[in-house]
Amino acid sequence: MGFVRVRRRSVFSPCASNLSTFRLLFFTLCAPGVLSFTPMASVYPQDPALLIGSSLTATCSVSPDHGLHAGSLYWTLNGKRLPSSTYSILSPTVLSVTLKNLSGSRQRSGDNLVCHGGSGHMLAGSCLYVGMPPEKPVNLTCWSRNTKDLTCRWAPGGQGETFIKTKYTLKYKLRWYGQEKECEDYSAGPYTCYIPRDLALFTPYEIWVEASNQLGSATSDVISLDILDVVTTDPPADVHVSRVGDLEDQLTVRWGTPPALKDFLFQAKYQIRYRLEDSTDWKVVDDMGNQTSCRLAGLRPGTVYFVQVRCNPVGILGSRKAGIWSDWSHPTAASTPHSERLLTGSCDSKAGQQNSTLRRDLKQFFGWVRKRAYGCSGMSIKLYDQWRVWLQKSHKTRNQVLQGDKS
Repeated sequence: MGFVRVRRRSVFSPCASNLSTFRLLFFTLCAPGVLSFTPMASVYPQDPALLIGSSLTATCSVSPDHGLHAGSLYWTLNGKRLPSSTYSILSPTVLSVTLKNLSGSRQRSGDNLVCHGGSGHMLAGSCLYVGMPPEKPVNLTCWSRNTKDLTCRWAPGGQGETFIKTKYTLKYKLRWYGQEKECEDYSAGPYTCYIPRDLALFTPYEIWVEASNQLGSATSDVISLDILDVVTTDPPADVHVSRVGDLEDQLTVRWGTPPALKDFLFQAKYQIRYRLEDSTDWKVVDDMGNQTSCRLAGLRPGTVYFVQVRCNPVGILGSRKAGIWSDWSHPTAASTPHSERLLTGSCDSKAGQQNSTLRRDLKQFFGWVRKRAYGCSGMSIKLYDQWRVWLQKSHKTRNQVLQGDKS
């Protein structure tokens, strides 16, 4: 007796996410020494793609060799039995089902439409892909970190929901002579692609996104950019925040130039933001220019502040466009000194009367100076510091005299 050869074939092509559930094998001996497969049933159409709101009539045809009658069959959709009112017996071996006004697929891999025998076993099935064709992708933007790579992000057009799997492909090429390439790394997040290397400088790129699914395709507008015009960098390094002597309302912030851009010809714009320890509201200092230090004034005495700095490279390697703001640096904390006036109690009323005129005259002037110190301007800052130190020392001396008189 010769060897018996087995040929296996699945009854139908189930939806990918439920493949293991629907692997059924049926065998019939059709020739001496050979065991071949004859399907018990088939469903038509196989794996159709349909627009939301469409109707579908599917048929389940059983093999007459297995003694099954169409009247004993039933249908399920995603495991839920469909009502018999939707069935029609077209012949002793063919049962149809009609689905009207279909809604979007519940799973990207398709909805499972399955034909069952009277005992409940699965005979055949099909995947239904019910959704919408993609719309034109929008808001395509790109940036390069330190001129070494390129990351692009976009948004799906319209409401963004197609209900079936939609593939987005970022494509790019040098404007005049480059060959079209596809971005391959989509691991950075949804609607984002990362190009890690082999980018040309001083030459513009054309970049676009193509979206496609089983119901159609769409292409975004083509953007043109030079890598040097979309440079961002790492956050400023070595951010330090320190007190300004005994001045209770000021802190000094210093930071280093982003190390990755030290070899490039560029200027930088910096921003500082700071907040109170128990607050989520940040105050931003914009007029920093290219300097790498700043004096914050008008702060609360005896208070912890968190400070962050970020950088925008401007004119890198001769580019005429501003760069892109970096991420904020890690928060750095520092506290202002406690006010001695608050710690030593109230001042003598007579002394307050003697100095009231001087205080009133100086208040308007130094209020003007403090506004510019808050914006990190160097104008009159030394005069302001001298006045603040003198004022605190005079309060300290007066309070010591008052305490000596009381004793």
